[in-house]
Amino acid sequence: MPTEEGYSVSCPGLPGCWSQGATEEEALANMQDAIREYLEVARQLAGEQNLREVEILA
Repeated sequence: MPTEEGYSVSCPGLPGCWSQGATEEEALANMQDAIREYLEVARQLAGEQNLREVEILA
């Protein structure tokens, strides 16, 4: 979503996971990093138990 500062993006499937960037492309690249970090924290919290990770390509 365009804002006065650039673009803001979120991942509805991962509550609280959002990012931003000056351009749409930058915001999406930043979102990829945010998703990776989110999943790393989820993995740590789950203790690697019952964690299923899939890659989605757009």
